[in-house]
Formats: sequence, structure tokens, C-alpha cells
Amino acid sequence: MTYLLICLTAFLVSGLTLFSGFGLGTVLMPAFALFFPLPVAIAATAVVHLANNLFKLALVGRDADWGVVWRFTLPAALAAIAGASLLALFAGLPPLGSYALGGRSFEVSPLKTAIGALIAGFALLEFSPRFAALAFPPRYLMAGGLLSGFFGGLSGNQGAFRSAFLIKAGLSKESFVGTNAVSTVIVDTVRLAAYGVSFHAANWTALPDGLGGLIAAATLAAFAGAFLGARLLKKVTLKFVQVTVAAMMVLVGAGLAAGLL
Repeated sequence: MTYLLICLTAFLVSGLTLFSGFGLGTVLMPAFALFFPLPVAIAATAVVHLANNLFKLALVGRDADWGVVWRFTLPAALAAIAGASLLALFAGLPPLGSYALGGRSFEVSPLKTAIGALIAGFALLEFSPRFAALAFPPRYLMAGGLLSGFFGGLSGNQGAFRSAFLIKAGLSKESFVGTNAVSTVIVDTVRLAAYGVSFHAANWTALPDGLGGLIAAATLAAFAGAFLGARLLKKVTLKFVQVTVAAMMVLVGAGLAAGLL
């Protein structure tokens, strides 16, 4: 049953990204958080995200602008380590409080509060037309890398900031896509290594049995969802789908922050 739910979620979420305007990691991580502890959900999403972008890298990586890659991605990779370290720190903090509702008790933890707020915040940001039109001059590439990488390491939310800083870097369409793919793969690889160090320090006790098989199945399901979505319709943004996905992400974020999930 767990395999069915996870794969169905990955399939549907991956297909929705083609129509909602949100990135795969942005939507998939809150979905995984419904089934796994948050650090595991973030790491599992990073694996699926990395696998998806390795495929893109093979297709478009040759068009990357390596000058922009070094100026943007090296700071991003370093900041991703800091973000992943902060994630591990939050995970080890005691609960902020607890309460009872409907005969059940719920805990409000620093980690869930922080990640829940980020999920809701990024959902609203990416939904905002004003933020979507935001672009920064090339001189801010290093700062953009630091910002994007930090939030990538902390919660997996990095695509919106990465695009906002790369869009004005003077790249052609092909070079933008290639540079974006290279940057994503490097940051995902670094943050996965940082998550691995944290899990190893805890003797891997946070990882549920059979997680590798679940992630592999979810990755294949995500590929299938993206493939089917692309076959059904060209990549467009459907307002109703975008509003629905954004609202669901805000609800999941609020549920995590309140300790309900």
C-alpha cells in the first residue's frame, strides 16, 4: 500500500508540474512529507530531483555557460552545506510545545515549523506574478547562488531563486537551460552528501526499511508522470491547476507548522 501511495503521488505530482508552473522538488517534497519524517522527505525528494536532472544534464549540459556555473554554483554548493547543516540542527531540537485536539495530542517542533513556513512561503512566492517577473543583474550572481543554495540545502526550495538570478545573466535559451541543469545537479549532489553525513552520524536510524526501493519506484513514477503530461499537453500554466497546487502546498505547510502532520 505504501508503494502504491508513494508512486501514485510522485506520478501525479510530476505530471502536475507541467501545468502548474511549480518545479518537481517544490511540489514533491510536501507530498513526501505526508509519508516520511521531514529530513527523510527532503533527502528522498533530492534523490528524485537529482535523477530527473541528470537526465536533463545528458541532453542539454553541453550548452552550459561554465563561467556562470562557477560564479553561481560554487557559492550555491557551499551554502547548500550550510542549509543542510541547519536542517540537521533543527531536527535535533526539542519540541516547542504540545496541545490536544479531538482526543489526540500534537507536538509543534522547530523543524516542522520552519519547513512548514518555507513550504507555504515559497508556494505563495512562486504563485505571485510579481515574483515570477523578478530578475537580478549579473553582478548579483554570487549572492544569488548563496541564497538559492542555502534554501536548497534547508528545504529543497531553490528553483525560484535560481531562475530569478540566472535569467538576467546574458544567456541564450539553450545556455540558460544547460546552466540551470548543471547547477541543479551540483547542488543536489552536495546537499545529498551533507544529508548522508547527518544520517550516518545518527547511525542511519532515521531511514525506514526499504527506503531505497521506494525512492527508486518514486523516481520511475515521476518520470512516467512527466512523460505522460508532456504527451497530453505542451508545457503551459493552467491558472486553476496553479491555484489548486499552491493552496494545497500552503495547507500542508500550515499543517506541518501546527504539528498536525
